[in-house]
Parts: sequence; C-alpha cells; structure tokens
Amino acid sequence: MKHLLAFILVLFFFFTMVKAQELKPRLVVMTDIGPAEVEPDDNESAVRLLSYADRFEIEAICTTIGWNCDPYPAAWADYLYRVVDAYEKDVNNLMRRSGQKDFLPIQKENGKQKLGYWPSAEYLRSRVMMGSQRAGIAVIGEGNDSPGSDFLIKLAQEDDPRPIWVTSWGGSNTLAQAIWRVKQTATEEELKAFVRKFRIYTITDQDMQYSMRMNRAYSSHQWLRQAFADDLLFIWDESAWLNQNELGKQNWKSYESLIQNHGNMGKVYPTFKWGVEGDTPSFLHLMPNGLNNPEDPTQVGWGGYHILGMAPDSITRAWTNWQQPTKGISNDYEHRFYPDEFDDFAARMAWANDGKGNTNPVVIVNGKKGVAAIYMKAKAGKDLLLDASRSKDVEGDELSFSWWQQKEAGSFHSPAVIEGTTTSKARIHLPEQSKGKELHIICEVHDNGAFHLVSYRRIIIQVK
Repeated sequence: MKHLLAFILVLFFFFTMVKAQELKPRLVVMTDIGPAEVEPDDNESAVRLLSYADRFEIEAICTTIGWNCDPYPAAWADYLYRVVDAYEKDVNNLMRRSGQKDFLPIQKENGKQKLGYWPSAEYLRSRVMMGSQRAGIAVIGEGNDSPGSDFLIKLAQEDDPRPIWVTSWGGSNTLAQAIWRVKQTATEEELKAFVRKFRIYTITDQDMQYSMRMNRAYSSHQWLRQAFADDLLFIWDESAWLNQNELGKQNWKSYESLIQNHGNMGKVYPTFKWGVEGDTPSFLHLMPNGLNNPEDPTQVGWGGYHILGMAPDSITRAWTNWQQPTKGISNDYEHRFYPDEFDDFAARMAWANDGKGNTNPVVIVNGKKGVAAIYMKAKAGKDLLLDASRSKDVEGDELSFSWWQQKEAGSFHSPAVIEGTTTSKARIHLPEQSKGKELHIICEVHDNGAFHLVSYRRIIIQVK
C-alpha cells in the first residue's frame, strides 16, 4: 500500500510538472511608451512583444515613467492602444501558425494560458493600465498608488505557483509602490512571500530623468535591492539593451524591408531615433525557446548573460553584466544570437502579413519533447550519447544541428570534448576532473526554410 501511494504521488508530481511546462511565463511590462519622435523604441518593442503574444502570458502592460517623461503624460497611453488595435487586425493571420480557430471566453483568458495560445485584443486591452506617473524613491508612499500597483497586488494573490516577471522598459516605481503598500499591513513573513512572487529585469535604471541617470540613490530600484536583497531576483542589464540598439541601427535596412509595413503592426512600427528596440531584451530573457531558464541568469539566453555581483551603484548587489569579463561574455553571445533573434521576429511579421510562413523546428533530445532543460546523470571518465535525430519540422524542412557547451553555466567550466558537433547525435566525453560537476550542453537546431528558424534544448549533465 505504501509503494502504491508513493507511486501515485510520483505520478501526480510528474503530471503537475508537465502541465506547468505547458504554460506561458507570466509577464508584466512597465513601459514609458510615447510619441515616435520622443520614445520610438517602446513602440517598436511593443510590436515585437505582441508578435510573440502566444509565448507570454501578458498579465499587465503598465504605462509609466521613464527617462524622457516625469511625470508620465496619461495621453501617451494611446500609442500603446494603437499597437493593440493593429494586433487585433493581424491576430487572425498569426493564429494560423498554430491552427488556433477562436479565442477562449474572456473569463478563461484571465486564467492560466498555455504556450501557443493567442489572446484576444479584448483581453490585452483589459490588461493595459496606468502605473506610477512620477519617478524615484521620494514619491513612494501615500498618494502614489495606481491601477498598476493595485493590480500587481492582485496578481500576487492568485493561486498560481509561477513567478511574475516585471520587465522594466521604463522605471519599476509601480512595483516598489505595490511592495510598500503591502508592507503597511503585512507581517514580515507575508511581505517576504509577496516579494518572492516577483522577478525584475530592468533595462538600465530609468526610474529618473535621463539628465540625472547617474544619481542611483534617486531611484526606487536601489531601495528594492537594499531592502529585499534575499527575496527579489533583480536583473540589471547594461549590455543586451545597448547591443540591441546598436545592432538594430546597423541592420536597419532589414527592418525597413521585413518589419515595417508587414501587417498592420508593421505599419505602426516607427523608424528609430536613439536605437532600435532597446527594451526588447527584457522579455527575450523569458523566451521559452529551450535555450535558458530565466530563473538562472547564468544560463545565457536571447536577453544576455548575467552574474550576481556588485551593481553599478557600487552599493547594492544584482544580477548584472556591467563589468568585465562578464560584459564581454554577454556581448559575444548577444552578437551570436542577434541574426537568429531578428529572423525569428521577421518570420512572425511575415505571418502577420500573409497568414502563412515558416515555423520553428521541434527539438527532441533522447526522446524528450518540450522546452525545459533536460537533466541527465553520467559518470566521470565515461561517454554520454545525446540523440536529437527524432527532431522534426512541421513544414518538412531539412534540419541542421550544432552542439556546443556553455562553459559559463554550471560548475565545470573547462571545455568538454564533443564528438559529432554538427550531426543529429553527439557524444560527450566526460573527463575524470568533471567528477561532481555540472556541464551545460546546448542542442541548437535550424531548419532550411524561410529565415532558417532556430530552436534549442539545454542539457544539464550532472557528473557522478
């Protein structure tokens, strides 16, 4: 009887995990979107985000302060609604990517959304709201509550084990206010539990005016890192957003020909002013494409590579990449991934325009489907076979394979010997010195269809 009960518990845990892996990551956006002549990059990132609305559970998009707007003009929110309106015209074409025929009732859309589901424009409009309209730690307190900060409190109270990722295209003042509000009545343990529901990925620190951007103490972000150092996963990016801006400018002709005027969303994709889509890495870090686990910022993804260390304010700690050698490592990966990241976006805009196109390959390693990392055990001094030959492509395109090691992740940082790096099967030689260590191997698969789309699978090898 005890064995039967244990078996039932194992099955319950297994199916719970599988079900969780089918769900989208929970995403909240803090954007200082505005007129194209002032803030074109947020408009651009909004188009990119909604072209991936099937990959993220967009819990809220809060219009809020940023470098160029303190206080935030409420009328600027119209630019966000304009992107949602364009999405409404394109979404039927986008739904053809996955064969989706219709939308769920709005009550079900407000529940947990599975990967691959395109939400209705009605749902998205219901999730657009005003956040904090003033910047800095000084305004946190009475009188600074907003629909956004109230809604964050509501989200954290939902019966949902998934973390809530706050991606800051502007300032995170809205989250700081929500935490302050809960702090007024919560016990210490209740406050910790509330904070631990959230993660932050902030594009530099924009909880202030641009002219005073080096005055780190002005920002509410510093308070969040100081007061909740043990409870809040805080990513402060100072590499991916800069490369996204600069590489976008260098490749702007591709945006003109493949993004702008493709579909209705392409028609509202503005020409750059400062840089191109500087805020996009914040949600690329969450992209469920098999490359990384957002909970571990050392696992490099399309949003860069980060380590836990001293923040740029030289007072607090954060997951960041502002110093060498980390900045150089992140920079190299960002350049490596940029062509695939752009092509993936361009392929989606082709669907928005034409209602047809290419889709990403499905990577299956050692019989395991999905996007979550595959954990394997092996013995030092032995070989481990990784087999991706059952990977497939919906359109029947030919697949090419690349196996590589991310040496910065895990605990074994020496180069691993990989045999068959460009075949569907790879053999990993595990040296004696890898005993007790963890290796991270990436299976990268491209198709030969339009835009040569890519998918990944991370294999984490625990060496006995």
